[in-house]
Amino acid sequence: METLCRDLALALVARPSVTGTPDEESFGPWLADLLRAQTCFGPAPEVWTFPVAQGDRRQVAALLLRGKGARTVVLTGHYDTVTVADYGDLAPLACQPEALREALLARLRGAQDPASQRARADMESGEFLPGRGLLDMKGGLAAGLAAMAKIAEAPFDGNLLFLAVPDEENASAGARAAAARLGDLAAAHGLEIAAAINLDAIADDGDGSAGRVLATGTVGKVLPTAFVVGRPVHSGFALRGLNAAALAGAIAARLEWAPELTDDTGGAAGTAASLLSMKDGKGGYDVTTPGTAFLFWNVLLHRRDPAEVLPAVEALVREALRDCLAALAGRAAQSGLAADAAGLEAEVPVLTWGALLAEVSARDPGVAAHLEQVAAASAGADLPERCRRMTAALWQRSGRMGPAVVLGLGSIPYLATEVGDPALLRLLRDFLAEAPARHGAALTETPYFAGISDMSFFGQADDRVLDALAAETPAWAQAVRLAPGALAQVPTVNLGPWGRDYHNPLERAHAGYLFRQLPALLEDLTRRLLAAGPA
Repeated sequence: METLCRDLALALVARPSVTGTPDEESFGPWLADLLRAQTCFGPAPEVWTFPVAQGDRRQVAALLLRGKGARTVVLTGHYDTVTVADYGDLAPLACQPEALREALLARLRGAQDPASQRARADMESGEFLPGRGLLDMKGGLAAGLAAMAKIAEAPFDGNLLFLAVPDEENASAGARAAAARLGDLAAAHGLEIAAAINLDAIADDGDGSAGRVLATGTVGKVLPTAFVVGRPVHSGFALRGLNAAALAGAIAARLEWAPELTDDTGGAAGTAASLLSMKDGKGGYDVTTPGTAFLFWNVLLHRRDPAEVLPAVEALVREALRDCLAALAGRAAQSGLAADAAGLEAEVPVLTWGALLAEVSARDPGVAAHLEQVAAASAGADLPERCRRMTAALWQRSGRMGPAVVLGLGSIPYLATEVGDPALLRLLRDFLAEAPARHGAALTETPYFAGISDMSFFGQADDRVLDALAAETPAWAQAVRLAPGALAQVPTVNLGPWGRDYHNPLERAHAGYLFRQLPALLEDLTRRLLAAGPA
């Protein structure tokens, strides 16, 4: 398996597939051709592709290996990668791991910073191999394929379905499409989907013990947004207005790392909320204070209900606004300018997208068509920007005057998933306990994959919350289009490679684990999952 895994990994990495490029669009059909050309998948592998959506050139690549019976395990992962532009003049080598290692070593020999010195030591050891996408996550795809090939060497019970999807680095369009179609695929091919293994990578800056893990669930994510409206004035008369950027700054400071937004896993601290973007609405220089600003935050979830996040954000925003107004009033008084600031509000109204939409729709039946036009004109923008434009359009249509803050959600929601079947958890823990003796690899269990992943669409989650999230997401109908029943709801775990510095020019995978141990671990786990129930 080691040679096959290495050969497949290097072949996958050599083919660029940066998210949002023509290379991503062509990768799925190319991968299908590569799989058809292999002789290691038994006498009758079934290979095909299907588009992410009608008219979308991005393709999901599928490989089905049939054994005996209907029970089926899915092995899945994404093939798109982040940009190679960050490699600078080494970008032509970014997809050539061996040549890139030599070039990076030459460059790193004089570096003194700890990250560069560690990368140099890793690559000089021969145990780590760089390359865009080798770690995240084409190496995992190769390991899954190598495990499938090993199982296919002899007749086996059950079936293996491999799904390689695009767009994970953006909005998981590939996983969402594959998850939504999984039931129809199973019916068309006579399969009973028993479990899925996601093959994504884990980062570990230490000895690998934190990277060699089996995750029995994944974190979730929502993206709260705040459209801040002020009272713009000439900056020479600043106290007669209210600067939207100043309000936004106060909100940003209060929400950063806010413990009220930090979930936990029942004892272990979660990831702190953090601001991802803050921009005012001005298109260029003038001496008028900003009239609007737009912010959004990364908020990760473990056990918290996603629908509880926006009310928690609202409480913090109200607190931040009260403190900001009080501080401004105090500064005006200290400067002897209290009279100039006599129009300063005692309170800034805060409302949600859903509440504002209901208010405007009740007296303006044309608002829905207007918002559709705005959404269509924004189709080329990213999802948060589309939501910003729609919120700005709704605010203008409302006839309200600032100041105010309109809260909403601005992205695809990723639901937290977990394996809940006690019998399956026992199977997984038996596998973990026996891994050191069987494969020379000590694995640990973690309840949540630490980063958002396609597991959110394949795994088991409470999708009843989607309607509540949809009501606060401006571009839901145009760009998200998730509904209860759109998730695969399959018991899903993650077992993939480990390494360091992904999404970074020093991205590198631990080659020994990736090429030697991981395929054997995946073979073992897959066989156990196939044997766990009736075929």
